[in-house]
Amino acid sequence: MADWDNSATPEADLGLREAGNGNAAAPGPPRDAEAAARAREKGWSEPQPLDYNRHANVATRGNADTSSNTLVEVPKWAHDAAKYEYRGEAGILGPVMADLELQLFGGTEMRLKKGVRWDLQQKIQAIVESVHKISPVMSLEDAGIHPAMLENCKKLGYNDTTPIQAYTIPAVLLGHDVIGIAQTGSGKTGAFLIPALSKLMGKAKKLGGPRPDLSTDPGARVRAEPLILVVAPTRELCIQIFDEARRLCYRSMLRPCIAYGGGPIREQRDDLRKGCDVLIATPGRLRDFMKDPSLLALHRLRFTVIDEADEMLHEDWAEDLQEILAGADASQDSQHQYLLFSATFDKRMRTLAKRYLAQNYVRIRIGRIGSTVSTITQRIVWVDGNKKKDALYDLLLDSPPARTLIFVKSKKMVDIVDDYLYNRGLPTTSIHADRTQLEREDAIRSFRIGKCPILITTGVSARGLDINNVMHVINYDLPSIEYNGKDEYIHRIGRTGRLGNIGAATSFYNEADEALAPFLAALLVENDQAIPDFLEEYAPPADQPLNFDDDSADEVDDFGAENNTNTDDAGGTWGNGSADVVEVAKAGPAADTAWGGTDTSNDVGGASW
Repeated sequence: MADWDNSATPEADLGLREAGNGNAAAPGPPRDAEAAARAREKGWSEPQPLDYNRHANVATRGNADTSSNTLVEVPKWAHDAAKYEYRGEAGILGPVMADLELQLFGGTEMRLKKGVRWDLQQKIQAIVESVHKISPVMSLEDAGIHPAMLENCKKLGYNDTTPIQAYTIPAVLLGHDVIGIAQTGSGKTGAFLIPALSKLMGKAKKLGGPRPDLSTDPGARVRAEPLILVVAPTRELCIQIFDEARRLCYRSMLRPCIAYGGGPIREQRDDLRKGCDVLIATPGRLRDFMKDPSLLALHRLRFTVIDEADEMLHEDWAEDLQEILAGADASQDSQHQYLLFSATFDKRMRTLAKRYLAQNYVRIRIGRIGSTVSTITQRIVWVDGNKKKDALYDLLLDSPPARTLIFVKSKKMVDIVDDYLYNRGLPTTSIHADRTQLEREDAIRSFRIGKCPILITTGVSARGLDINNVMHVINYDLPSIEYNGKDEYIHRIGRTGRLGNIGAATSFYNEADEALAPFLAALLVENDQAIPDFLEEYAPPADQPLNFDDDSADEVDDFGAENNTNTDDAGGTWGNGSADVVEVAKAGPAADTAWGGTDTSNDVGGASW
């Protein structure tokens, strides 16, 4: 584990986990010294006793202009993280702030790392359905984004676009509503944040709501009137998006905020009252804040973004989502745009699109809906239910020590598996819905920096989780077919193999998972992977096309898909943009108008911005 600092605490009681909140699980089996020794021999670091109330500083290396190591404070709560604060600056862009820049961009772990199979990612088929011609952009240099945004992207190591970004960025810059359907790990967050923030750069003072000057009046408070609203189903996903927004907002004078359940509501309310231009929120906490018009108003919204939209349409969130969209629909801005992103696109999604999006919205599909990326090696192994724990331990010892994500079926099983592995000397941590938000954030942080490189979780808790260098995903329990198991499997293994990086996914299978067998067999065939003997009878015949029960392939949308004149199928080279589509009056590159550089009446931007 040379990449991570995993030094143990020698004086710690290694028999039991420490938990600062007093809610530690009951003691597990006695510590197995022999098993722990084998884990050390295989290269796994010592397990770390967890103190959820400890938030020590984390050392990160400075950027290219900084030769010394600098301690960057790790905040207790996500909303306390370093971000732009308005200080009465003149001009349309904020000043260069060396300390803040170091906080946001200083660590090399914050830079995008392309995988060795990045070329495969770039060859994924793209299908663009629209009455508008959308010319893809191959690099951010050519995308027409604001110079300050381009500089932020470079600081993060973003240069080339992914397929979903190549079409979404110009579509958003040209003012269209967008539905983006792409495989997990395809760069969807950047696809909506980069163009939306770019269009507002230089206009924060003109378009934004009231903002207090905290440099002259630290106690001043205002009503939050965001220009961008991003809604995501889980706290962890919201925190990820917020972290990205903090960096991309640098020097924009746009102040990002976050609101999520489990965090201190009074502190989150106070943070919003300091001014909010970009709000990232979970549905429940957002609805709570929407009930107080003195705290939050949505009438200034320019962009409403729904991430993991398919997950948000489940029964648990459907009512929340309808209320949120109804509130966003009250935006008084005629140029308001809806952006929906998902890995799947079923009938519920189409109904949502027809209700809220403009009739001529752009639909961008990258790869087959609900497919996996070819950089993931999938392996299905038979393991009897009563032998899973031993099989998991053996699998981890036989695998190279690396960031590993383990999925189980229930919160109780999370605790059982975590306790079992920890007491056999493996560096684990875990999250589930019953953990406090502070515990969850601490566990994710420990996993992200590699202090605890094995994370056990349920599928719901890890939805949308994006952590660099997850090399191995293990389905200790496969998802149930009765509870959207096919999509859940795709989302789980999509935590690895991102952005061209190589990843592995191992799934424990037995007779209880038979309902999922035809899907697993077809998925292995689609990705040219080995089919185990016990799944061979479920494999589709070689002379028949694969069928994944995709109910969206033949859907006719309002913008005229039945004529087949509006579909841009980019084939194996998604960047050529050469297929015939219906042209509009101005369908060239978005560069001239994306941030108000040209005053042309037919352009999106220009004088109207």
